[in-house]
Amino acid sequence: MTVVTVLHPGSMGAAVTAELVAGGHEVLWVPKERSENTWRRAREAGAMACDSLAEALSRSTVVLSICPPQAAEDVAAAVAAHGFSGTYVDVNAISPQRVQRIAEDIRPGSEVVDGAVFGPPPGEGRTARLHLAGAGPAVDLVEPLFAKSSLDVRRAGEAIGSASALKMAFASYQKAARTLAGVSHALAHAHGVGDQLTAEAEIMVSAILSDPGYLPSVAARAWRWAPEMQEVADTLRAADLPADMAEATARALSFWEQDKDQYDLPVAQVLSQLRSGRTA
Repeated sequence: MTVVTVLHPGSMGAAVTAELVAGGHEVLWVPKERSENTWRRAREAGAMACDSLAEALSRSTVVLSICPPQAAEDVAAAVAAHGFSGTYVDVNAISPQRVQRIAEDIRPGSEVVDGAVFGPPPGEGRTARLHLAGAGPAVDLVEPLFAKSSLDVRRAGEAIGSASALKMAFASYQKAARTLAGVSHALAHAHGVGDQLTAEAEIMVSAILSDPGYLPSVAARAWRWAPEMQEVADTLRAADLPADMAEATARALSFWEQDKDQYDLPVAQVLSQLRSGRTA
């Protein structure tokens, strides 16, 4: 049995807590200034309340930070202020730079592990993936905590920031795609063609993120797609809808304008041009 402090049991944190408890581990949490919903989730997950953060840390070998992204450094600083000497696992959706700053500047534990969860809160038939990055011995300590659980632990390497970079790359598509869908439907609705948009979307068959091999064909057509996205931006503005993402898409496409009709470019070259805006 390992004693783990979870900060704090939100929807994901409570689900992870329940997996740890089911695995025979003791999970602590600090209810001070937490909401009634957090109290309920922690209790249902089987976590034990501590009177203070100091008490929880003094009893714990591992701390899991699972909080809103904007609070990640504050939580790490609070742990660091108590001189926690165990393993600190940051499982927040934050940039590689921020998790590196936590590991190097804030130093909330003797070892910091960079973590990222993919998928829904685990349990009740739902599974998720937990990617971990950091020093081998620290990851070796954390990985067994989730043996035979609904969290499939995968290693993202030893460099702190690798797991967070993976999360940011995935989220940049996943969150933006869903937001774009909302904007698209709002635009169609404004013009009375919402049902037709849904029907057209149902015809589409694509695995966009899982098949980067098609990206050279996007670069080859960017010279005409960029102006089209500017037209999309104008249409959105006329409907009083946000046009920022359409304009950003047009700007990204402009990095590929020199690739007109070059459908056979290597994928690596196409990707590198997005980073530099120049021919690789």
